[in-house]
Formats: sequence, C-alpha cells, structure tokens
Amino acid sequence: MQEIEVLIAGAGPTGLVLACELARRDIGFRIIDKAGEHFGGSRADGIHPRTLEVFADLGVLDELRAAGDGGIPMRKYDDGELVWEGRPSEPVPATPGVPHPHPWFVPQFRTEEILRKALAGNGGQVELGVELREFHQDDRHVTALLADGTELRARYLVGADGGRSTVRRTLGIGFHGETDETTKMLIADVRLSGLDRGQAVAWSRGGEMVSAQPLAGTELFTVTTSRDDIAATPAELQEQLRWASGLDVRVHEVHWNSTWRANARLAERYRDGRVLLAGDAAHVCPPTGGQGMNTGVQDAYNLGWKIAAVLRGADAALLDTYEAERRPVAREVLELSGRLLDLMRADDPEAHVRGPELNQLGLHYRGGPLSAEERADPGPVRAGDRAPDAPCVRDGAAVRLFELFGGTRWTLLDFGGSLGDPGIADLDVHAVVRGAGRPGDVVDVHGHARAEYGVDAPALLLIRPDGYIGWCGDPAGLAGLRSYLLPKLSR
Repeated sequence: MQEIEVLIAGAGPTGLVLACELARRDIGFRIIDKAGEHFGGSRADGIHPRTLEVFADLGVLDELRAAGDGGIPMRKYDDGELVWEGRPSEPVPATPGVPHPHPWFVPQFRTEEILRKALAGNGGQVELGVELREFHQDDRHVTALLADGTELRARYLVGADGGRSTVRRTLGIGFHGETDETTKMLIADVRLSGLDRGQAVAWSRGGEMVSAQPLAGTELFTVTTSRDDIAATPAELQEQLRWASGLDVRVHEVHWNSTWRANARLAERYRDGRVLLAGDAAHVCPPTGGQGMNTGVQDAYNLGWKIAAVLRGADAALLDTYEAERRPVAREVLELSGRLLDLMRADDPEAHVRGPELNQLGLHYRGGPLSAEERADPGPVRAGDRAPDAPCVRDGAAVRLFELFGGTRWTLLDFGGSLGDPGIADLDVHAVVRGAGRPGDVVDVHGHARAEYGVDAPALLLIRPDGYIGWCGDPAGLAGLRSYLLPKLSR
C-alpha cells in the first residue's frame, strides 16, 4: 500500500493551488481527478485583486497577465433600447499598499494550465481518470480506495472535488442552503462572427436575457442565455443571438457549454478528523460577482501552510483554525453573491456593475484564533488583517514588502529596528526604519510602509505565510511573540 502525506481529490483551481503550496514546502502528495481530460471551459474567468496577490506569490502572475485582459466596456439593451453602458469595474491606479487593484480576466481553463505548469516546475503532476471511490480514517491515517482497486494511505485527505463532492458526501456533512431551479442560465464558449470584440453586450427582450462577451485571451465569445431549454448547438445559439440583438450573428462552433443554477450552499463544517474540505466542496455560490473560484483559491492558500506545518511538527490544533477563519468568509461571500443575483433577477440596468466589495482585499480574520493584537495602542491595521504592500529600499536597491514576506516562511516587521535578532529559527526578521539605516535594514524612504500599516511608533508585526498579520506587539513583547509563534512552527 502506498503511503503519502496528503491526498488531494480534485484538480480544479483550488486543488491546484493547494498542490502548489504543498510542493514548494516539500510535502509528499498526490492530486487526482476523476475526469478523463483537463477542464476546457471559461467558467470562472474573473480573478480578483486578493487572488492576484496569491498568484503573484506562487510565481504565476506574469503568465496570467499575458493570458487575459483587464475587462472591456459593456452595453445593456432592454427591448432594443440602450439602458446602460460602461465597464463593470472601472480600472483604478495601483497604490503603495495595493499593487493589483482591479480584477483580471482569464478563462478558467487557461488559469488551470498555468497552475499545472507551475506545479510541474515543483515536481508535481495531476493524475487524470483517477477516482476516489471510498475512504475511512483512524487517528493517524486516511485509507483511500480508488476506482481501479488501488489502496493508499495518507496522513490527510483534502476534498477539493466540487459541489457534488464525494468526500463531503462520504463524511455525511450537511450542505445547507438552496438551489433555485427557476433561475437557470445556459452558458457556452463559441466561435462566432458578426459582433464587435471590443465590447460585451447584454440584451433583455420579452423577459428573457442573452449576453455575449469576448473571452479574454482567445478568439471565442462566451454566450449566456436564460433559455436553458434550448440545445447548446450553433444553430440554436445563433437563433437566440439574432432574436435578442437583431444582428446578423453567425455561430460557427461550440467549444464548451454548461447550465448553471442559482445554487447557494455552505458545508456545516470543513473538517472531520484528518479529512478537510476546500473550494466548491465546502461552499457554492451563484456566479454573480465571480466569487467562487477566488474564495476556493484562498481556502487552499490558507490551508496549505497549515497542513505543511502540522506535518512537520507544529501543534495539530493549527488545522482547527482553517474552518474558523474560512467558513465565515464563505458565508459573507454567499450573502454578497445573493444580493447581486437579486439585481440580475430584477433585470436592474446596473446589475453588471462591480464595486470594491468584490475584490476580497478587505476580508480579515480579526478576532479569530490566530489573530493576537497585543499593542498598547493599536493602529488601524491590526492582527487578522491582510498585510499591505509598500515600496522601500534595502542596501540601495528598491524592494517591496510583498517581496520580503512572499514564500513559505513567517516574517517579522520590526518598525523602528529596535528588536535585534529574536533567536527564533525559521523566522525572517526585517527592520523597517527611517533614515539611512544599517546594512540589511528596510528603509521606508517615502513613509509608505508606516502609512499603510498605520504605524508611527516602534512596533512588531508578524506576517503569516499567507500574507495576513498574525500577531502585533510592542518592542518589549518578545515573550508574547515567542508564545504565539513557536507552537505554529515546523519542528
């Protein structure tokens, strides 16, 4: 019987990000998917700012940038009358703390290709046509039976196997919420002619909705229609487009299609012993707002470093913090997606407008089990918040804070540079100072770091491996730092 450290069931974006996280930490794993071929559709094509930061840390952002675009203008017609035009989200300039402030659009199949390439670079590979049939666990292992009769034993199993998750169903975990069968949409990626690739268009006519949007980085369009009772054939999709638009549109080929329903569900728990859920296996939401994939990617980013640390000797209670942090986020995402769905159902002219509440930069873990704020006078950025970026200088060269705490380690920002070496292995310490500083100091030349973190006095801020602030203390709080950090480090 093969023994591995982690078995990942499901090789969509969530499973792939988790695999990348484990691979760069030298954790032994297998990532399997029952599908016989890689996914080939657009589906989740919007990558929000916080997820772009995750992808930057994984080293795939440049390829994703090259594979997509920042969105295009859109027009909305109601019975032939133009009722709205603009961009769903207006581009905004980068700031010192937010280097990727607006979403980027890449077809899901391309995102998965790029993640698989990154995984291969770390020695990992997706195993297609490998189905998890059943499993059982004890206090030390999960024993899994694959469809071909193979048995393997893992320290942990992660179900990233979608809304119909075999892992979740086997555990008997409730998936509470609702599926509104009255709200359905047929979506298809097609090759067509007769429409301008410089804009997306949505038409409402007779209570029905049809839209066509150029698919970033391809020659295709994504066509969506509220008529879920038609066949996804070139002829029927062409008829829908001509009827809605009044234009001589020709659909030449259908590359991929699916039917989505207004489905909003949340798993009652994310963990059962040595088995954990992530992505759509733990939560599904309507596609309005494009939150599903982004939330799943960040599930994996939160979970990966925790599993790795526990496997290398950290306190096993660290894994309990995964559900405590990520399930409330999913609940918020479901509520937000539901509000946007209501606007779409009402055929609101601005139903396609997307504001900053979707970028996930403001999601935080304040008050959670890994957030310890011990400063006598906390600033506006506190333990549990996303750690902002900022441009600085080190040894005469430009450096960004994201560069300093990217990767797999914990990072301590010593504002004021008064701490010195705390003597903690596996901790990167950076003194953030004004003025010239000493060799190796991070010089906050323009004050951006102090401004972004709201720090105007000496302070210690501990950045977790996933880019959130775990602990904050005053320079005299070294004992508090040790007490917080040491149980969470690999031994």
